[in-house]
Amino acid sequence: MTEVTAGTLPWYRSLTATQWRTLIATNLGWLFDGYEAYALFLTVGPAMHSLLDPSQYAQIPAYIGTVVAITLLGWGIGGFCGGILADYIGRKRTMIYAILAYSILTGLTAISFNWISFALLRFLVGIAIGSEWATGSSMMAELWPNEARGRGAGLMQCGLGIGFFLASFIWLFVGALGPEAWRYMFLIGILPALLTLWIRTSIDESAAWQRVDAQRREAHARRDSGAALSAHEQALTRFTIADLFAEPETRRRIMLAFLMSLATTLAWWGISSWVPPYIASVAAKANLPGPQWASYAGMAYNFGAILGYASLGFLADRFGRKPVVMFYFAASLLMTPVLFLWTTDLNLLLVAAAVNAFFTLGQYSWMPVWLPELFPTRSRATGVAFSFNAPRFIAFLGPLFAGALIVQFGGFSRAALIISTIYVLGFCVAPFLPETRGKPLPA
Repeated sequence: MTEVTAGTLPWYRSLTATQWRTLIATNLGWLFDGYEAYALFLTVGPAMHSLLDPSQYAQIPAYIGTVVAITLLGWGIGGFCGGILADYIGRKRTMIYAILAYSILTGLTAISFNWISFALLRFLVGIAIGSEWATGSSMMAELWPNEARGRGAGLMQCGLGIGFFLASFIWLFVGALGPEAWRYMFLIGILPALLTLWIRTSIDESAAWQRVDAQRREAHARRDSGAALSAHEQALTRFTIADLFAEPETRRRIMLAFLMSLATTLAWWGISSWVPPYIASVAAKANLPGPQWASYAGMAYNFGAILGYASLGFLADRFGRKPVVMFYFAASLLMTPVLFLWTTDLNLLLVAAAVNAFFTLGQYSWMPVWLPELFPTRSRATGVAFSFNAPRFIAFLGPLFAGALIVQFGGFSRAALIISTIYVLGFCVAPFLPETRGKPLPA
């Protein structure tokens, strides 16, 4: 298709079948990631009641915080490994390995016999889930056109919200099957393994990665032969993490992206992961079934998140990365007291949860939209993975801190307000990253 013809068509009409299949594959991979992650939030309370002695029930919020924190720590480790692998062995192959791993390990979670085995398996699931996201983000960025890259990334990120929503919907029915119902949720998590069969046969490897991989192999061969290397060849032979910090501009970008990602990640895992149990606790005080209202809350929250994910991508392509991301950070700060402090009616709480999620969870779309546009192909997946996952080595303390604060204050509101102040950091850092709307990816 010629450039003139493509320019006269709506953006979605100019996409190729390969680009659409790539979106479907990365969306589904992230959808199943979302199911695995949100199944934990929905079931960790019942699981702790099943796996702990009744004498320990008063400390369940602290145990929940520990399990979520361990999962997040595994996610960070896996994200590093997955990003590096995607730069060295390819986007497609890494995605297949990650989906297989988290499917099998989630299924094994169903046979946990105490809280320690449960936490250990969730740590391993976190490693596998973290490996998948950077791979899909890099693949989407490299295969979609410049003018629609933000839209594609936002639509890919919707998979997480759809997975969260799916987990909430399934739990609405499975949760009524008794005190061991949480095990069924994890058994269902085996199903994503089937997706890898389709990815293997239907998705193309990134041509940009293949080109750089060939250049990297040639540069290594020249280095081994004792030939003098150009600056570009030297960069190709550096370990990808070292390459991110070798040049001043790339180093500046990675540190700014780290701070923004820290704000998004610490706030969400420290606050928003508590939305279902918070609304369940409000329902219980009104003598209504807590698990049922937790499912309602999860569905409302994730409906808002899906709209937020897609909207950020579309808005970023229309108005630019900086103003849209700053708006999402500011709105997230405002919506925290709206949800946790100023709203008491249960029906209004569901509405507040949806609007809150539009910004606090939809905010995550800035990462697949903006991060791949900041780093060269040779270390793109590593750069995306570092920015997305390195903050988890700090943010995993968020659930621990929040759990302790909830126990200390006897409720969710004050803990949420304290942790939400981290959004100010993201708002202040965003203006210092380059505006990349509509520009080609760094080679």
